Amino acid sequence: MKQIALDIGLTTGPTLDSYFAGPNKAALDHLASWVSEQSNAPVRSPVPTYVWGASGCGKTHLLKAAREALREQGGAVGWLDASVLEPPEFNEDWAAVMMDEVHLYTDVQQHAAFNWFVNSQTHQRGVLAAGELPPADLKLRDDLRTRLGWGHVFQLQALSDPERRAVLRQAADARGIFLGDEVMDYILTRFSRDLGSLMELLNLLDRYALQTKRGITIPLIKSMMENT
Repeated sequence: MKQIALDIGLTTGPTLDSYFAGPNKAALDHLASWVSEQSNAPVRSPVPTYVWGASGCGKTHLLKAAREALREQGGAVGWLDASVLEPPEFNEDWAAVMMDEVHLYTDVQQHAAFNWFVNSQTHQRGVLAAGELPPADLKLRDDLRTRLGWGHVFQLQALSDPERRAVLRQAADARGIFLGDEVMDYILTRFSRDLGSLMELLNLLDRYALQTKRGITIPLIKSMMENT
């Protein structure tokens, strides 16, 4: 059965606490320590961290969560992803630099990323990056690819169906929403299964249920999709 992909982002900012680690606990624990180090250490380790895995395993969630954690503590962060067509110059005021979607970088973005790497090492700033491939398989310039791979590298695994169900159940309970088993089956067989889309779908269902003053059922989901 064809799944519906929701091309929408999270309405609430990702946090490390809201990331359901599952098989990725080692990466989550490392990033929690990394954020603390970037915030509190007078001299930061220049060793980079690179996380990789298939789409939907939470790479961008983790990078954005780390960025927000540093911002909440007063730290400015340099951010580069494939949508940033004209990357800014490295800023010495940055507490860290983050590079998402590195597997998609253009020549211009690769040049900027390499420059950020060199300056981060010089000024002892943290580097956190993510892509869909392991460092050795990235189609990038050699000097950038080797730098992405010489530090801490974590492969993120996609969640299993029971783990996705657990995430949905946990998020629904936090909102005071009841999701029956039939509704859960319907969601997981007809919509994109990556966690960002699932959490956004839950947000949309919550708002639509409140507007219509109805419980979340399969007919309500169909009605929402027809009217939005």
